[in-house]
Amino acid sequence: MLQKIILAIAVFIVILVALTFGEALLTEAFAWISHLTGLVIHNFSDIYHAVHDYVRAHAAKVLLALLLTIPISLWIIKSKSDELKKPNTQRKIAIVLAVFLGWLGAHRFYLGQIGLGVVYLIIFYVFTPLVIVLALIDAVRYVFMSDDDFTPARI
Repeated sequence: MLQKIILAIAVFIVILVALTFGEALLTEAFAWISHLTGLVIHNFSDIYHAVHDYVRAHAAKVLLALLLTIPISLWIIKSKSDELKKPNTQRKIAIVLAVFLGWLGAHRFYLGQIGLGVVYLIIFYVFTPLVIVLALIDAVRYVFMSDDDFTPARI
């Protein structure tokens, strides 16, 4: 159940990012990353205010992303439920989560590694650039890992 929820959240964020950065991809992406890492260093209330301001300014995009996320997630879960349990598919989803939400440890939570997910959240609070690098390292590891070596318990 947790994997399905994380998958739906990842689909929502990917759609929202695509809608947001479709206008000026590189400029907005670098500004967003710079802005986000600057806020995280201060405290979590800045993140709340940034998300609140973003939702107010781009309510239509957020609503459209939510409306698109629900049917897409349901379709993926319904049509691909057997495939989602295969290690190869789990690895692909873990790679996407590590790239987009790795700084929150989403890929670790998805793989059932709750302790490491919490460690990622703690590192995120203490020193954000480190957790971003760790998540990208995990993504690269998953890309080059064979299907036989990729078992969530052994990673």
